[in-house]
Amino acid sequence: QVQLVESGGGSVQAEGSLRLSCAASGRTFGRMDWYRQASGKEREFVAGILRDGGKTYYADSVKGRFTISRDNAKNTVYLQMNNLKPEDTAIYYCHALPLIGYDYWGQGTQVTVSS
Repeated sequence: QVQLVESGGGSVQAEGSLRLSCAASGRTFGRMDWYRQASGKEREFVAGILRDGGKTYYADSVKGRFTISRDNAKNTVYLQMNNLKPEDTAIYYCHALPLIGYDYWGQGTQVTVSS
């Protein structure tokens, strides 16, 4: 059974930091991503990382503030979020692509940034 379990969300004041984790199980995953969805808006890409960690991708809105990383031994991907802004408030979702087959989504974790 494939599972993606996010954790680390919460409430923080602007300019604060949070670290999200996504623990994956049940498959071997290649690329893993973080997406987010703010209330009333479409889900958007935040950051992605290839399996070997050698290539990362970021949305322009988070470049320089967020860092994605992964630990393949723990099947976990992280999102370090610094200098958070109120506009970062959203539900953050882990997204994973297995080496073969369909992609998977986690259940999401809420991040709330107050000004």
